[in-house]
Amino acid sequence: MAENMSEDLKSGALVYHRLPKPGKLEIQATKPLGNQRDLALAYSPGVAAACMAIHEDPQEAATLTIRQNLVAVLSNGTAVLGLGDIGPLASKPVMEGKAVLFKKFAGIDVFDIEVNEKQVDKLVDVVCALEPTFGGINLEDIKAPECFEVEERCRERMNIPVFHDDQHGTAIIVAAAVLNGLELAGKKLEDAKIVTSGAGAAALACLNILVSLGAQVENITVTDIKGVVYKGRPELMDRWKDIYAKETAARTLAEVIPGADIFIGLSAGGVLKPEYLEKMAEKPLIMALANPYPEIMPDLAEKARPDAMICTGRSDFPNQVNNVLCFPYIFRGALDVGASKINEEMKKAAVKAIAALARETPSDVVARAYGGEARPFGPRSLIPSPFDPRLILRIAPAVAKAAMDSGVAGRPVTDIDAYAESLDRFVHRSGFIMKPLFSKAKEAPKRVIYAEGEDERVLRAVQAIVEDGVAKPILVGRPRVVETRLKRFGLSIQEGRDFELIDPEDDPRYRKYVQTYLDVAGRRGITPEAARTLVRTNTTVIGAIAVRRGEADALICGLEGRFETRLRIIRDVIGLKPGLTQCAAMSLIVTKKGAYFLADTHVRQDPSAEEIAEVAVACANHVTRFGLTPKIALLSHSDFGQSDSASATKMRTALGLLEERAPDLQVDGEMQADSALSELIRDRVLPGSRLKGSANILVFPNLDAANIAFQFAKVLADALPVGPLLIGPAKPAHILTPSVTARGIVNVTTAAVVEAQGSAEGVSADAAEAGLGLISE
Repeated sequence: MAENMSEDLKSGALVYHRLPKPGKLEIQATKPLGNQRDLALAYSPGVAAACMAIHEDPQEAATLTIRQNLVAVLSNGTAVLGLGDIGPLASKPVMEGKAVLFKKFAGIDVFDIEVNEKQVDKLVDVVCALEPTFGGINLEDIKAPECFEVEERCRERMNIPVFHDDQHGTAIIVAAAVLNGLELAGKKLEDAKIVTSGAGAAALACLNILVSLGAQVENITVTDIKGVVYKGRPELMDRWKDIYAKETAARTLAEVIPGADIFIGLSAGGVLKPEYLEKMAEKPLIMALANPYPEIMPDLAEKARPDAMICTGRSDFPNQVNNVLCFPYIFRGALDVGASKINEEMKKAAVKAIAALARETPSDVVARAYGGEARPFGPRSLIPSPFDPRLILRIAPAVAKAAMDSGVAGRPVTDIDAYAESLDRFVHRSGFIMKPLFSKAKEAPKRVIYAEGEDERVLRAVQAIVEDGVAKPILVGRPRVVETRLKRFGLSIQEGRDFELIDPEDDPRYRKYVQTYLDVAGRRGITPEAARTLVRTNTTVIGAIAVRRGEADALICGLEGRFETRLRIIRDVIGLKPGLTQCAAMSLIVTKKGAYFLADTHVRQDPSAEEIAEVAVACANHVTRFGLTPKIALLSHSDFGQSDSASATKMRTALGLLEERAPDLQVDGEMQADSALSELIRDRVLPGSRLKGSANILVFPNLDAANIAFQFAKVLADALPVGPLLIGPAKPAHILTPSVTARGIVNVTTAAVVEAQGSAEGVSADAAEAGLGLISE
């Protein structure tokens, strides 16, 4: 593999591994160690309490330690990727990489363990001795046939899952592709003729799981480097390979390939010749999985057999068989129910979950990963993309349920649906914080109009919105363009059934919209001629008018163009809530340490103390919709009176206004950012602050500070942004930014729907006039 790598890629890979610090992993503490008491709790003497609790009840290890979320990725380096027996030390970068995938895709912590031992008995002893440390063992890159023996014996001796991913991970994905390929071909697994090239760990595991799903051993022929595996063959045979030995005079792949429905290659590049394909059955499934060069290149296979369905192990071709499709999620499900093993029932559940997901509408995350190209279910999309965020939502619950049904779950979950829902936190980092809004939006979906209805991100967002039932979408766009793009992106939503469409070039409401625009903006410089032009050409104007006329409940716009231009349209057409003279923008950032709402990140350049107070309470109003208790920090360079600068004095004055007008709010200031986020630091400066814990609403003294902090947080803290959410329009209207994703549009849409629900419920007249009342949820 290394010799086939370009110098550019090789150099880049070395830099990637070397800088800014060596390797791809680090260990982080999950509990504070900020004082002597923390140390006493974490180590001596407090740790003795946890030790004795586990001594008395070993099940407590799952609640008192990391064990039930900790997996060992273990190898002896004898079969590393395509590099062969390079030894345990040289295998470490691969094992670190596997650890990163576990963490990234399923939130599972990993220690990579490289063992300098080839002798099976000793290697098994090493693995089994690790059981007290781990919740599961992922064996990796151990050569066949030793890998079979090691896994088999470890499973017999250990009471935690032991899973050789090179065997079963590949087998599970191959089996899912086979099920879907046969469905498209109109064939049945029990009738299919299967031929393999390769008889190592992965190939035999593929055959074993296919047999457990219904394939017939008599329909399977195995070939390897010595040719056909036949009964009585003296060379390179073992008890695992013997199962598939046939009574046959055939000795080569060329002799056994005629009539085959399925070819499974896990051997070497180029062994499947184009002329072999011509003799295969109708609509053959070709799984050429050797890396980096498949048994046959897809272009040659397509030329020889245009009706063939082709899978490879490469990311630059459709239908990539990549183990990351399943191993993180199989372990996730197994660990979460305390499974003692990963059995056949759990593996088959994973197969069926993967196959079913491939038939669903493509995710927007998948499309972004492939440069916007959608791959709906078909010959070029037999299995999901490794980037599909829904994999964990389908596989982990299926595996967990199978573990419970088959009796190997030590800690069964009581509600499998609730468990599946909880996994959303791994799909989108905004999952937990947005959950209350999604639940409320589904109760009474509102009509949301999208000004940029032809944009791919909007269309993908609308697909998700329709599936989740959080809103009733209205798109502004030309019908032919929308229809063409829906087909291009592989989306199943349809005009009339799933969304309404306003055609800016030909809508029967055109004259009424022009008149409405003149009525509300005629005294703001909009002439009749300008109105007629803008209602044809400016989609934000069209969307705002629809909201103004009550034909939509909320507006989403801003994917292109200037924020200020759209803000002016919203202010002129939709108007502001009573008592307000300007809007404000609140942005949510979701970090590893929690969710924080920042204001005002986009609108008011240098707000007065009165405006700061106004914005603070309006933000609190929105934050309550997230199911959170608002905790407001008025930020400054000054910490509780340390400076009398203009900005510090302004924030101090704003606090006084808030204490008068919203005495029940948790709010304090002026304070520095570290004081806002740490009660410990805050108490050192001002013990007894009315703000408890960490603030979740950060109000800045001016636009520059807020926007800079927002942009820094997105990049430096690897934070997920949601918003901005516009505060102040008479009806919900939000201006997105050009960097927004489809998921970001879904999040803002959901917030807009809940806001529209609140508007429909009404606000007290006094609160509306002041612009400071909290809407009752």
